Amino acid sequence: MAKKRPAKKKPTKTSTPQVTKVKPLPYRAFIGAALILVLAAIVYWLIFKPFASPQFDGENAFEQLVKQCDFGSRVPGSEGHRTCGDFLLAELRRYSDRVSEQTFTYTDKKDSSRVYRGRNMIASFNLQPEKGYRVMLCAHWDSRPFADKDPDSSRHADPVPGANDGASGTAVLLEMARVLDAFPPEIGVDIVLFDLEDLGDYGAEDHPDSLNPFSIGAAYFAAHREQYTPRYGILLDMIGDQDLRIKKEAYSQAAAPLLMDQIWAAAKTAGATAFIDSTGVAITDDHVPFLRQGIPVVNLIDFDYPYWHTVADTPDKCSPASLQQVGDVLVEMIYR
Repeated sequence: MAKKRPAKKKPTKTSTPQVTKVKPLPYRAFIGAALILVLAAIVYWLIFKPFASPQFDGENAFEQLVKQCDFGSRVPGSEGHRTCGDFLLAELRRYSDRVSEQTFTYTDKKDSSRVYRGRNMIASFNLQPEKGYRVMLCAHWDSRPFADKDPDSSRHADPVPGANDGASGTAVLLEMARVLDAFPPEIGVDIVLFDLEDLGDYGAEDHPDSLNPFSIGAAYFAAHREQYTPRYGILLDMIGDQDLRIKKEAYSQAAAPLLMDQIWAAAKTAGATAFIDSTGVAITDDHVPFLRQGIPVVNLIDFDYPYWHTVADTPDKCSPASLQQVGDVLVEMIYR
């Protein structure tokens, strides 16, 4: 019986996968996609940028306080006064839109042979503000030539280091200059540093012909301000005390109660517990020449400072936390 040959298997056809050719995107499509990404980034930036808010740094301010004291006492006519003044001008030029220096001379009423050369410094931010008005933030940068309140009478002729009384307010304003540069305000802001605040004699108001007044630089600025009239001003003096307690200075409260209320409301919002809602003593300071001209400039000051006009007014008596509270209130006033 013949064997049957097995049937040959027909070869199966393997299907060749079809490859769909993708045409390369034209050049214009790449450009369009890139533009979409750029526009998306811009929209994202516009939406989320407002959440970046001005932040005052008390540690930076404290460093500025120490730097000033490192020049020595800033007594008018001294080398420390000259070099620190140059430093302050350079710092203000780093951040502001315009800086000017107002120089003047003052002849000592007790010794006519002694002539002091003063330097007021003005740094302006936002020269054409949208809201159409300007405010002034100010402090004095000089220090007292004689420590006549020192418990050691042998030190009365020594100059005061001026860490709190002089450097603290200036330090806060230098840090504010950085903030104003990083976050341009809608209003115009002018930082003014007054010279020759602390040359005065006690009792000069009763004997103006024979004794030197306080606030010589501020009085000169107020008398030569030309058309400059800020909507309001805030003076900082002795605001670095470790145990900071700022009451409502009496002259300020009497002349500008609404402004004082706004500042204390800003302090509450900022959590600045050093601001005490009670009226303190009346203090003759750099705000008085402006109040006499009807310009509401108020004084933030803690006058309860045991090292006032002594050789112990040094940086170790001051605190970054105190500077932080004052700076936070200024930020609240300028930006909110």
